[in-house]
Amino acid sequence: MFSTKEYLDKKTGPYGVGRLSYLQMLVTEFQDTDSQDAKLQVLSNLANFAYDPINYDHMRSLNVMDLFLDSLSDSDSNIVESATAGICNLCLGNGWYPHINTKDEHKKNKVYILQQEGVRLLLPCLSSMHEETVLNTMACLMFLVTPESKQEITELAVVDCMLRLQRSTNPRLSNMAAVFLADYCTAEQVAEAQRVSSLQEADSVVTSNGT
Repeated sequence: MFSTKEYLDKKTGPYGVGRLSYLQMLVTEFQDTDSQDAKLQVLSNLANFAYDPINYDHMRSLNVMDLFLDSLSDSDSNIVESATAGICNLCLGNGWYPHINTKDEHKKNKVYILQQEGVRLLLPCLSSMHEETVLNTMACLMFLVTPESKQEITELAVVDCMLRLQRSTNPRLSNMAAVFLADYCTAEQVAEAQRVSSLQEADSVVTSNGT
């Protein structure tokens, strides 16, 4: 027998606190605390909650997606990593419930993230020194591809970045970049990025020899 949404709401949270109330407590703590460690812990908890579609209505009402998006530009690289994980989970989701259209819920999240210029905010994270942040960001970009967003997500600079990641000695990074290039980019886009990269390398060599 499947649990009802109301029953699942009551189950979540310590000390009998309902799901919405607990999420509200987390958001309030994140906004009020001056401790970076506390912010990171809260953001990590929210990212975990973002994995389950049953939380999406509450997270949207509490503007958790905005919290994740705003945190992408934080100076703390660990905060950024948790933010990318949260966005990734909101786009992917998990679980199946008879009373929830999970595909529709994920679509709502993606539409909102795209409307808030989520792609533009995510792109700098591809240059992170943190492996998980880069992996989360690549996954986010792939999940966010739509007919409307594809041009921005597969622009020349992004394809060039993926080509560089594909050459990484880290198999996790190189394999995911290869998937991105194969599944979301045309052969013409890849060829153009390679051509531009070669020209830039040649210019760099000429400049170096001239100094």
